[in-house]
Amino acid sequence: MIINKEILVDVTREFINTPSPVAYYEEVMPLLEKKAKEYGYDVWYDRKRTGYITMEGEDASKTVMVGAHLDTLGLIIRSINSDGTLAVRQLGGVSYTSIEGETVHVHTRDGKTHTGLMICTSHSVHVYDDARSLVRDENSMVIKLDAFVNCEQDVIEMGIDHGDIISIDPRFEYTETGFIKARFIDDKAAVGCVFAMLDYFKENNLKPKYTTYLAFPMYEEIGHGGAYIPKEVEEYIALDIGLIGPDYHGAEDKVSICAKDAYSPYDRGLTHRIIEQAKKVEANYCVDVFYRYGTDANAAIRAGNNVYAAAFGMGCLSSHGRERCHVNSLVETTKLLIAYLLDM
Repeated sequence: MIINKEILVDVTREFINTPSPVAYYEEVMPLLEKKAKEYGYDVWYDRKRTGYITMEGEDASKTVMVGAHLDTLGLIIRSINSDGTLAVRQLGGVSYTSIEGETVHVHTRDGKTHTGLMICTSHSVHVYDDARSLVRDENSMVIKLDAFVNCEQDVIEMGIDHGDIISIDPRFEYTETGFIKARFIDDKAAVGCVFAMLDYFKENNLKPKYTTYLAFPMYEEIGHGGAYIPKEVEEYIALDIGLIGPDYHGAEDKVSICAKDAYSPYDRGLTHRIIEQAKKVEANYCVDVFYRYGTDANAAIRAGNNVYAAAFGMGCLSSHGRERCHVNSLVETTKLLIAYLLDM
């Protein structure tokens, strides 16, 4: 099974470089539509702004769904301080320590974007005694706009207001040794795997075994992306990152199959089938139980949907920070996705 690594990397890069923090879909959905059109598909939406691609299957008696969420971690303006800095709330599990010193982008409701710098209120070791020791959280971290503003009114006159969404510069890199380093590998690399799968199906004139929905939710990072799924769906596979740490077999060149997350075990029968499919295609895989982690598949279960749920995805180092994985983990994830869709 030959997977096109160039498509994997290029699509992952393009989606990572397109901002889409939780609830901000204005830029990424046109990109999704453009990429889908390249493979002959249209995108349709539900009222949660989830985008879908429908793949016709060999057997229309069953419908399965594969989800790769498009939303990323981000921030939202909670208030404008008297000195013109911006106070924020997090959208998803942001590690404030990891974003200190990063360029951020403020997306206003009039369609403009303003840049700024994420700083700690004790931002310099030359000035503040607690510059190294102050806990980095939403009370000590602010945004300093790249503009000469000195008060709240100056900021308001720029068109910036409470509730504006903020994206964080992803800083994508692809090394000569095959490592992808960027923010938002979670879950834009899974989107790359979906399009590498579409490329493989097109090149080999294949159809999935069953009618397949490819879903791209926008609220996974805050826990309710998969809360709604179309009623005809019988199985929901979440493509999401695999974790790397002391308790895990996961690695940056593997596909990780999640047996349980922070909420619940995944369906035993479906998970067993996926493990057997991984063996058939000789995927470099592992099975792990994840802590402080959830996916849209289990969000669907929690919301009461009548569906079998499972999850797998590329091994990812330093999750919810500036992340890293190897292109081989994307290849292994794509191989397993193809095996699942062909019902091997």
